Amino acid sequence: MPRLKRGAASLITRLVGLSLLLLLVVQIAGFGVVRQSIEANARRQVARELDIAEHVWERMLAQKVEQLRDSATLLAADYGFRSAINSGDVETVQSVLENHGSRIGSTVTAFLDPQFKVTASSLADEHMGLDQRLIADLPAYLSRNPTGAPLIVIQGVPHQFVMVPMRAPLIIGWVLMGFPVSQDLGKEMGLLLQVDVVLVTQSEGQRRLAFSTTTPEVTQRALTHADGAELSGGSELVLARHVPMKSRNGEVETILLRSAEEVLAPYRRLQWLLALISGGGLLLVALGSSLVARRITTPLRDLLLATQRLAVGEYQAPIAHLERRDEIGNLARAFDHMRVDIDQQQSEIRHLAYWDRLTGLPNRERFREALEQAIRDNTPLARPLAVVSLDLDRFKHVNDVLGYAFGDRLLQAVAGRLQNLVTQPGDLVARRGGNEFAVLLQGCDAQAALEFTQRIARAFEVPLAFDDQTIDLSAGMGVACWPADADNADLLLSRSEIAMYTAKRKLSGALLYDAAFDSASGQMLSLLTEMRRAVEHNELRLFLQPKVSLPGGEVLAAEALVRWQHPQRGLVPPMEFIPFAEQTGFVRQLTLWMFEAATRLIAGLPEPLAGLRISINLSTRDLLDPELSTRLGTLLQRHGVRPERFCLEITESAIMDDPQRAETMLNRLSEQGFKLSIDDFGTGYSSLAYLKRLPVDELKIDKSFVMGMEKDEDDAKIVRSTIDLAHNLGLSVVAEGVESAAIMERLGQLQCDEAQGYHISRPLPAEAFLTWCAQQTAATATAA
Repeated sequence: MPRLKRGAASLITRLVGLSLLLLLVVQIAGFGVVRQSIEANARRQVARELDIAEHVWERMLAQKVEQLRDSATLLAADYGFRSAINSGDVETVQSVLENHGSRIGSTVTAFLDPQFKVTASSLADEHMGLDQRLIADLPAYLSRNPTGAPLIVIQGVPHQFVMVPMRAPLIIGWVLMGFPVSQDLGKEMGLLLQVDVVLVTQSEGQRRLAFSTTTPEVTQRALTHADGAELSGGSELVLARHVPMKSRNGEVETILLRSAEEVLAPYRRLQWLLALISGGGLLLVALGSSLVARRITTPLRDLLLATQRLAVGEYQAPIAHLERRDEIGNLARAFDHMRVDIDQQQSEIRHLAYWDRLTGLPNRERFREALEQAIRDNTPLARPLAVVSLDLDRFKHVNDVLGYAFGDRLLQAVAGRLQNLVTQPGDLVARRGGNEFAVLLQGCDAQAALEFTQRIARAFEVPLAFDDQTIDLSAGMGVACWPADADNADLLLSRSEIAMYTAKRKLSGALLYDAAFDSASGQMLSLLTEMRRAVEHNELRLFLQPKVSLPGGEVLAAEALVRWQHPQRGLVPPMEFIPFAEQTGFVRQLTLWMFEAATRLIAGLPEPLAGLRISINLSTRDLLDPELSTRLGTLLQRHGVRPERFCLEITESAIMDDPQRAETMLNRLSEQGFKLSIDDFGTGYSSLAYLKRLPVDELKIDKSFVMGMEKDEDDAKIVRSTIDLAHNLGLSVVAEGVESAAIMERLGQLQCDEAQGYHISRPLPAEAFLTWCAQQTAATATAA
């Protein structure tokens, strides 16, 4: 139950969390858009205010010029000043200029004659040179532009100048007055528009700050930022507007600064209000989502409890909330249908888990459980019991020839016969799978179990008849007893199977388990791994047994044989691993290894052996491999060897296992150029009619007939008949098993084409074979 609560709480948390996350994302996105919009609007508003401030600043400078002109006009009309001019009293004129200039804040006052030559000036004598230099061409400019003059930088301070004529009634002189652009004008600008002013001059290669109405920090940032920049690094956002002024004797620039914080302040309060509203909305959504989630998860908890009951096999209690007409009700009804279906399926599964549907017998698992129970029940009583494992013979052939339906009827009939043989209480017949059956015999020792197998064999002696088809039954059977052969159910079953497979291999009918079977079985299990390692670690060796022509003894060919040089066991005889390789299918890898080794040998043969042909045996599994011709062709192409240099030997039994597929593969190999030979001819079951259809080039007489020619005239007749038959069919003949010179001479008389046997040479390693061939060639040349 705690696990259930955590699961429900987790769902609620996810639902609420997802709702809050989505709302939070929307709120953050909206907040970001509003913030960007507010800041953009504030910047546009500040930019408009700076446009206005620029015009106002220019207007204020112009008004200042008008005030200066009025003051200069008033001085020019002063009677005492005019009298001093007329009398030539320079000291009085200069005194009047200084007094009047100081009253109106003029730093430069001068009286000029009609030719614009300075007669008197408020500047000290040491500055007169500077004065003359500054205003040398100014009067002429002002006379042409009486409405205004450019700013003139004097000692880093920008000045405004005006000049008015003194008439009596003709012009008798000019009054020139200059006023500095001071910080007071900037402060007045700030009072009007909340705009700070920074005035900067550039003269004689030196930049100077004339005045600033803002803090030194903002002033410094304003001097280093371009026009229209946002001044960063401070506590507030400030926008700057650089206004170049018309000037002479240097450059004058006005920097107008406007803080955006005052514009943003109302909006920031609005943003905080929106944030509070958003927080409240999140809280309400969290509460609402939690309530909704709980209403959803409550029936889900009930459904989860129901699934837990189903998990432990409680299928009787119906599912809750079936009366609801929403999605929850649909889900509950679906769960209830599932509960009913699972109950029915579990009943069927329990039956299928322990019973075989075809025969109605207990299956392997049920038999194992019954065996375990029988061991537990018999342990206190020390009563033995036995297990008989049974495997039908030729069952695959029945399926292939008569069909699987017929095979099923056969299994049902076998099950019926076995059940009829079991009469003791507690005994059990089961089908372990495929065509395997098992019988549990309670209180039965080894001797009684073997007698029971004899009863089975006698029961199988009566053929089964289905429709018009009669089937003979036989089986391999193995017996293992408890506690003599095993102390637990699994080991007992395994050892009865080992005995059964040994009986089938030895065609013994029924065998009692022996420890020797187990060790041999274990050895066989490891043999396949060792054979794979033999191929990978180059432990296989190629041996060759010569074939010579009759008569003459010329070496024409050799049969390739494989030997295994085991690192621990030494040279392993072929009969210890070739049958196992054929049984497991590993013979395909052996065949390819031999073919490649022989191909490499042929590719490197010396000139005297350039026409040597090598024979290689093909097994049944090789013939049934659809890729055999392709694999052989690839190896030939890799080493540059023609297929005519090989003779592929096939036994009659290998062909008759699947005649149609074998014929198809043989035709394909013949078309590639391989010579084909029927090995061990006379011991198989092929008919002459079928043999005539095969694309073979050679018959190889089995050594059992050849070796008996000297002592058994019947064997001699078989050899002679086989040679005649082969020649009549246009085939060459090879006799194997030539053990003496007399047999070899007799074969020559019978016109046999080639001979092979120990009399000629035993199988030799590849290097020794080449040496032997060289010796034979030399001996033949000497005899000639």
